[in-house]
Amino acid sequence: MEKNGNNHKLRVCVATCNRADYSKLAPIMFGIKAEPQFFELDVVVLGSHLIDDYGNTYRMIEQDDFDIHTRLHTIVRGEDEAAMVESVGLALVKLPDVLNRLKPDIMIVHGDRFDALALATSAALMNIRILHIEGGEVSGTIDDSIRHAITKLAHYHVCCTRSAEQHLIAMCEDHDRILLAGCPSYDKLLSAKNKDYMSIIHMWLGEDVKTRDYIVALQHPVTTDIKHSIKMFELTLDALISFNKRTLVLFPNVDAGSKEMVRVMRKKGIEHHPNFRAVKHVPFDQFIQLVAHAGCMIGNSSCGVREVGAFGTPVINLGTRQTGRETGENVLHVRDADTQDKILHALQLQFGKQYPCSKIYGDGNAVPRILKFLKSIDLKEPLQKKFCFPPVKDNISQDIDHILETQSALAVDLGGTNLRVAIVSMKGEIVKKYTQLNPKTYEDRLELILKMCVEAASEAVNLNCRILGVGIGGGIIHQHELIHGSSFCAAELGHIVVSLDGPECLCGSQGCIEAYASGIALQREAKKLHDEDLLLVEGMAMKKEEVVGAAHLIQAAKLGNTKADNVLRTAGTALGLGVVNILHTMNPSLVILSGVLASHYVNAVKDVINRQALSSAKTVDVVVSNLADPALLGAASLVLDYTTRRIY
Repeated sequence: MEKNGNNHKLRVCVATCNRADYSKLAPIMFGIKAEPQFFELDVVVLGSHLIDDYGNTYRMIEQDDFDIHTRLHTIVRGEDEAAMVESVGLALVKLPDVLNRLKPDIMIVHGDRFDALALATSAALMNIRILHIEGGEVSGTIDDSIRHAITKLAHYHVCCTRSAEQHLIAMCEDHDRILLAGCPSYDKLLSAKNKDYMSIIHMWLGEDVKTRDYIVALQHPVTTDIKHSIKMFELTLDALISFNKRTLVLFPNVDAGSKEMVRVMRKKGIEHHPNFRAVKHVPFDQFIQLVAHAGCMIGNSSCGVREVGAFGTPVINLGTRQTGRETGENVLHVRDADTQDKILHALQLQFGKQYPCSKIYGDGNAVPRILKFLKSIDLKEPLQKKFCFPPVKDNISQDIDHILETQSALAVDLGGTNLRVAIVSMKGEIVKKYTQLNPKTYEDRLELILKMCVEAASEAVNLNCRILGVGIGGGIIHQHELIHGSSFCAAELGHIVVSLDGPECLCGSQGCIEAYASGIALQREAKKLHDEDLLLVEGMAMKKEEVVGAAHLIQAAKLGNTKADNVLRTAGTALGLGVVNILHTMNPSLVILSGVLASHYVNAVKDVINRQALSSAKTVDVVVSNLADPALLGAASLVLDYTTRRIY
């Protein structure tokens, strides 16, 4: 437990409501029980587990050697909509006392049943962390709404498919609290076919039944359209009677409408029909053997579209209850039927086929992932969950800390002689500036830039400045907004190529504007002239230790040095060609040149535009910026413009 910082075992409460959710929770419970050095397990049983008509399925939990801490009778009989609501209310009344006594660190809740909603609601209101299994999936009926409601209450999520994970993210859940583990029941399913199955088949269907020569039927009411689902059940039984194959029929769940479905079974004499075996419950270990070796499964249970795919058993999915579920190629959908003929035809198409096994819902390793996820939960983290909403219009209310802070950017100017970093405020004021001589090697420059940025960011705290980002680069403004580009690299204007065989640029290419017209480029040319004693002219003097730079080249040109003047003309021409390329691409109305060299280039740029540009682009205005530190202010604007926009 060192990883999550907890100094005690994690107390986990697993609450199970019915036979279906226990099949998913049991593998996790076995895993928790097997690691007593990390976990304490409390088991709460409620819902249809405790009803005789539904098989008293709590007994299988006892047979699995789990100690049941609490049994809660929460089902109000009636099997209609009102009874479901009353059952949720009864569970909400009884659960607080249990949770107060157990005081779990985390409660594990499965799926989308109304009982599970009561569990999640109780735990959330009592400040107990919730781990939700199988969130993010899509199906029909009220289950969808319940599942997503539990997702909103849960703090942690274990999902089974990549699509479910994406749904959770789209629902604004924190990605760091979502685990794509696969379905826990698949851990058992994928090793199930090696076990003895003929004795199980004979026990439930008769000694004369052969593998792949029987049907498993499991159909539940659709709570949002009970009348139609009962009609579909009638047609299903009629089709099964006509198909004349041995069939194991499981009783429906406790949802509204189940009482009417049982009446239909009895009206048609299913419990006494020689081809049918009607049962309330089959233990999960035996059930998976039965569906694994069946000729077909029919109904609307999620088991048909999820677990049965692991065996490649043909499935006929009836109605809308599983609409939206991911399925394998083994599933044939019958969305609606007016007579038994459509269902009968589906049986004729599917019965006895064998499809490739599907692993859409798991690879057999869900439980180890879930246990690792549980161990990583830090109980010291705030209980209040946060939602990851997409960017929207800023809230107009204010925070005193933000009012007192100065929103700022770090601006970086990579000059030929100096590296400069500045803290620039939202008003365009340079709060503080840092200047260092530019090292000779790329590695040393990068190291110095990072060091200067760290120093400036640290000082920003003392200056009560909130740094919103770091800006480097030129800029193109379109409709009053900076163009950033798909990866924030738009407007790398210095690397427009103006000559295929020009001087080498620091970017590794040749003939870039920067290789001709930047401060570093002019410094390079000045040094060449100086080394050949062609730089200094009358009226110029240099100290012995003085470093040759662009300023010396400009001074020499002003004093009549034709070679220095030619270098500046070439640089200005290169810059002018780059500007012409931009004019032909973007057709701007204004070009602003900035920096200490701008005034020396402006006339050359205008001349090139007049000679080279199309007539439609020649009318552009070219001006020199009068800002004191245009490079730093421009770099800062990249950050301040983007981070403070109200609409993205």
